Amino acid sequence: MSSLPADERTHRHSQGEGAHRDGRHPHVDPLAARRAPGDPPWDVYLTGTVFLDVVFTGLDSAPVRGTESWARGMGSSPGGVANMATALARLGLRTSLAAAFGDDHYGDYCWDALAHGEGIDLTPSRTVPGWHSPVTVSMAYEGERTMVSHGHEPPPEEPAPDCPPRARAAVASLTPGAPAPWIAQAAAKGTRVFADVGWDDTGAWDLAGLTDLAHCEAFLPNAEEAMRYTGADCPRAAAHALTAHVPLAVVTLGAEGAYAVDRRTGESAEVPAIAVEALDPTGAGDVFVAGFVTGTLAGWPLADRLAFAGLTAALSVQEFGGSLSAPGWSEIATWWRKVRSLTDQDPLALRRYAFLAALVPDEPARPWPLRRAVPTIGFRRPA
Repeated sequence: MSSLPADERTHRHSQGEGAHRDGRHPHVDPLAARRAPGDPPWDVYLTGTVFLDVVFTGLDSAPVRGTESWARGMGSSPGGVANMATALARLGLRTSLAAAFGDDHYGDYCWDALAHGEGIDLTPSRTVPGWHSPVTVSMAYEGERTMVSHGHEPPPEEPAPDCPPRARAAVASLTPGAPAPWIAQAAAKGTRVFADVGWDDTGAWDLAGLTDLAHCEAFLPNAEEAMRYTGADCPRAAAHALTAHVPLAVVTLGAEGAYAVDRRTGESAEVPAIAVEALDPTGAGDVFVAGFVTGTLAGWPLADRLAFAGLTAALSVQEFGGSLSAPGWSEIATWWRKVRSLTDQDPLALRRYAFLAALVPDEPARPWPLRRAVPTIGFRRPA
C-alpha cells in the first residue's frame, strides 16, 4: 500500500450553463493537447438512472432490528449515474448525460445540481410527468455500507434517446443477458466504450451473457467479479483472461490498489492504493472509473492512469455522498503540494505521482467552491 497520505478533509427544462463556460471549474483541461477542430462535441456520454442519495455516516454499527440508531453525520446528493457524470465533469471532461428525472422536488434538485452546479449537458435527458425520483438511503459504518433503495422504472413511453450523441468516450454499465443497443451504436461512431458491471444476481457469471463487451475498449470489474466471470483463482490471472474478450482489462483490488492489462500493447501495470480513513465510500468505484477514463483519453501511460484513478477515489471517500464527493483539480493540486512538503515522504511513492507536476499549478489556484452533500435540500437561498 502506498505510503502517500490522502489529503486531510480539505432551471429545470433548459440546458444547463456549462461550468466550463462560466469559469467555476479550474483551468486544468487534461485533454488540451488532444483537442482539434472537428472533435466530437462531448468527451464522455452516459445514460442511466439518477437517484437522490441520503447518506448517514458515523454509525457505530449496522442498524439493529427493533432499535433506533443515531448517525453523527448526514448528507444528501444526486446519486446513481450522477456519481460518474459529476466525477467526469469535475476532472474537466465535457460530459453529456441522458437520464429520466422525477417530476418532484428531488428531481428539481438533482437537475439543478448537475446542469447548473456541474456544467453537465442534460439535453438528452427528460422530465417524466407524475414519476417520482428513485431514492437510496446509505448507511456507512466501519468502512462498510448498507443501502436501502426505492424506485420504479420510468414509463416505457419515456425511453432514453435511441441515438447517442457523438463523444470521444462512453461509460456503460453492463447487465447480463440485457444488451443495450446504444452501446453498439456509439462504438460504430468511433466512441471508445468503457464498461463496468454489477453483481450477477442470477449466479451464472457467464461472459457470453455480456454481449455488449464485444463493443467495448475497456472492462473494469472488481476482483471478485473478475474471478467469477473467468474462473481464475486470482484477480491478476482474471485480468489476463479477460483480455480474450476486451482489449483492456482493469481489475480493482480494494485496499491493494488495481491491476490492468492491455492486450494491444502487451503492457501490464499494478499500482497500490493510497491509505485513507474513509468517511463514506459511496461512489468511489465510479470516481475510479472517471479517473481512468480521463487518463486514457489524455493518452497517459497505463500505470499513471491507474495511479490517478486510485488517487481520485481516495480523495472522494473523505466527503459525504457519491456525486458531490468527487474531487476537482483544486483538491488534486492541494494533495500534490501537501505530499511533496512532507519531510519523511517515501521518494519512490512520490515518483509514482510525478506526472501530476505537469498538470497542476505550483501555486494554489483560485478556490473553486465545489458543491458538497448537505443534510437537507430545499433551503431558500438568501436574497
